[in-house]
Amino acid sequence: MNLPFFIARRIYSDQGDKHKVSRPAVHIATLGVAIGLAVMIVTVSVVLGFKHTIRDKVVGFGSHIQVQNLMNFSVASLNPVTINDSVMGVMKQIEGVEHVERYALTQGILKTDNDFLGVLFKGVGPEYDLRFLSDNLVEGQMPQFSDTASTNKLLLSKMIADKLQLKAGDRVYAYFIDDNVRARRFTVSAIYQTNMTRFDENLCFTDLHTVTRLNNWEPGLCTGAEVLVKDFDKLEVTADAFIDKINRQTDEYNNTYSSQTIYEAYPQVFNWLELLDINVWIILALMVAVAGFTMISGLLIIILERTQMIGVLKAIGARNKTIRHTFLWFSVFIIGRGLLLGNIIGLGIVLLQKYTGLVKLDPQTYYVSEAPMELNLPLFVLLNIATLLICVFVLIAPSYLISHIHPAKSMRYE
Repeated sequence: MNLPFFIARRIYSDQGDKHKVSRPAVHIATLGVAIGLAVMIVTVSVVLGFKHTIRDKVVGFGSHIQVQNLMNFSVASLNPVTINDSVMGVMKQIEGVEHVERYALTQGILKTDNDFLGVLFKGVGPEYDLRFLSDNLVEGQMPQFSDTASTNKLLLSKMIADKLQLKAGDRVYAYFIDDNVRARRFTVSAIYQTNMTRFDENLCFTDLHTVTRLNNWEPGLCTGAEVLVKDFDKLEVTADAFIDKINRQTDEYNNTYSSQTIYEAYPQVFNWLELLDINVWIILALMVAVAGFTMISGLLIIILERTQMIGVLKAIGARNKTIRHTFLWFSVFIIGRGLLLGNIIGLGIVLLQKYTGLVKLDPQTYYVSEAPMELNLPLFVLLNIATLLICVFVLIAPSYLISHIHPAKSMRYE
């Protein structure tokens, strides 16, 4: 049997005198580890949940990869490009692509009897993936959009509907201004709310056929195509394939194809999300430091209180290394109990927030109405292992105090 492990287990299980100084020290060290790990679990869960929630919302509006006319990326314009069945077929054949959908954009003005608002109309067809918008629907029924006829159905954000005092089922006029003014009457079929202000404040959805007709585009022309990939972690690989096979190609109208990823389309959002990682590392470092310092102070108190025992062990021939390993094993028991308690507290808070939404946030500031939580068990296991190893590592140096304890003096120590 491992002698240091055996002695450490006996010391840890010994209740002994309840008034020993080491008892509160052990409790404080255990609590320090528990609080540190709980804070780390909650922090990682919140940041991962927040980053992925915001990312999914941006992707819901802009997909993973956008293919447009090259001119649209250099100037603020709505130049069309041909996205017919043949072009979509080529994109679908690229490895990593899950779905391809066409869209067209135009600008217009929604007007009611009391107010008006400039908005961006996004025309989509029957192949458009509406799952994201359906999940965020707050009123009405999702319309069936068409690329061959105008249904005059409109999908508005709640922000636009509130400004114009519209609700599902209402009719509203839209005006489009180019060489002349054209009017269209739409019916508000449904209202969505994503809390992404930059999209909700000016974007509405209607038929692809309606927008292409309003833009006076030939059949097959549209603003571009949106591409969803199978694995977001391999987005760059798929994007490189689009650069090789799609970019710099031209259609029959000599329009040049070009593509960009969601990172390139909305760099401010993703740069902001990346900054959150710095906060996470700072919090993790602080919490590990708290756990480490409480363990160091606890170990020193335990060594001083066990001075007589150390002297006896040395007197019967125990080596300094054996005694140091004994107290390191003792520390492992304390850290292990702290980790267990920290997991219970941390996971409890995460699950409570995840299923009750107890902590609310201002959606105008944070883009979400409640603090998002994401359970990542492999990462939690890694946090446990890292905390254990780091805490044990910082205890190695203090454990060398045992080498300076002399058997003759220590056995007379009171």
